[in-house]
Amino acid sequence: MLIYRRMTEADIEPYIEMRVRQLREEGATEAVDLRPALRDHYARHLADGTFVAWLAVDGGRIVATSGMSFVEKPPYFSCPTGKIGLLSGMFTEPEYRRRGIARELLSRVVDAARAYGCGAVQVTASDAGVLLYGDFGFKKNGNFMQYRL
Repeated sequence: MLIYRRMTEADIEPYIEMRVRQLREEGATEAVDLRPALRDHYARHLADGTFVAWLAVDGGRIVATSGMSFVEKPPYFSCPTGKIGLLSGMFTEPEYRRRGIARELLSRVVDAARAYGCGAVQVTASDAGVLLYGDFGFKKNGNFMQYRL
């Protein structure tokens, strides 16, 4: 039976493995072992409340994940709180896809961002995610750019 629950510190290791699988599936090149950095990141930000994740669990096995990091920028007109949710970690095991699970997880992390006081949620979408996010109400922002250091 599928249940939805918030991620806890005990879930960090399986969450990391699903995050690595997600990145691989999206075509990322593995130049380094991200596990230590991910472990540190999730432990710190779960503890201080600036990261929240919801999980879908079937028979004790995590079958889908979501994640939301909270950041703060100077307020601007379309986000007067300056608080932004950065969506990440949306991954569903292939055999569980197309059942509404990702949409349910997305709804829960967006609610968490709203409760945190965020005025906007941003995501860099994979090809598969574009349909989900667009259907949910996300709009493309053609101004997003990134400079790699």
